[in-house]
Amino acid sequence: MKVILIKDVYGLGYKDEVLTVKDGYGRNYLLPQRLAVLATDKALKQLEESNRQRAHKIAKIKADAEARAALFQGVEVTIEAKTSVEGTIYGSVGAAQIAQALKDKGLEIDHRLINTKNVKSVGSYVALLQFHRDITVELPFHVVSDQPIETPKKEEKPAEAPAQEEDIDAMLEDARGENEAE
Repeated sequence: MKVILIKDVYGLGYKDEVLTVKDGYGRNYLLPQRLAVLATDKALKQLEESNRQRAHKIAKIKADAEARAALFQGVEVTIEAKTSVEGTIYGSVGAAQIAQALKDKGLEIDHRLINTKNVKSVGSYVALLQFHRDITVELPFHVVSDQPIETPKKEEKPAEAPAQEEDIDAMLEDARGENEAE
């Protein structure tokens, strides 16, 4: 089934894209949710005309997105989180915390433009900032603990005292004596 997306659908496509999807997915999800319309000849002609009329607007939007993305090039963020002594975060660090850290650096961004998985431990990660369908910026960020992290200590076994040669000889003689007695 060919459809024209009315809205951006994460993982599928962007607004005004013509896609071929499985019949059930189109009929049971995309069409009832008003995320897409059937790609009929009439709908395709309307799409082509509206794209032609909006071409200069789209070019301006893309240029603005490129300019905005340039501000975020080379930026790194450090986020402090409450953690256990092992380094596991209580809760998680997500897009909202990254957006707040960027805001503290003077860079405003909507948290919905940040794609990252929820981070649950201390370390270094990368988030994607999606300014336009074609323009993304990788943002490295580091999650640090608000308290010192203890490294697990290995249990040390007490070193056994080296056996004296005399002790070894005595044990061997005892063993020989028991074997001869039998």
